[in-house]
Amino acid sequence: MPTIFTRIVAGEIPSFKLMENEQFYAFLDIRPINPGHTLVVPKIEVDEFFDLEPTWLEGLMPFAQPIAKALKTVTGQRIGMLVAGFEVPHAHLHLIPIQTEADLDFARARPADPDSLKAIQQQIVEALA
Repeated sequence: MPTIFTRIVAGEIPSFKLMENEQFYAFLDIRPINPGHTLVVPKIEVDEFFDLEPTWLEGLMPFAQPIAKALKTVTGQRIGMLVAGFEVPHAHLHLIPIQTEADLDFARARPADPDSLKAIQQQIVEALA
């Protein structure tokens, strides 16, 4: 059965997409730790991050870099990265605007209002342009 991320990439489940290419898809987390919290996922279904083939790992950071820079522009915060991989069995990278390392705590995650997600999505997409 496809993961929720595979279904998002396929367009079966709506998302607040920021960017995509042939290999990766980036979208806003609907339960962000902080506004702008982004998920970067490969378009292939691999459960654990470090089980990705080296070429996929090599492509992930160059794909994520402009997104992180746009997040920093929009939020004015440092962008933390986190790979946890417990909730969804699909490799993914979290890009999270943070002020301190303590912000990288999923206990802080809360459901976001769709209007606020749409607003920050538009700002990030504009910063990517």
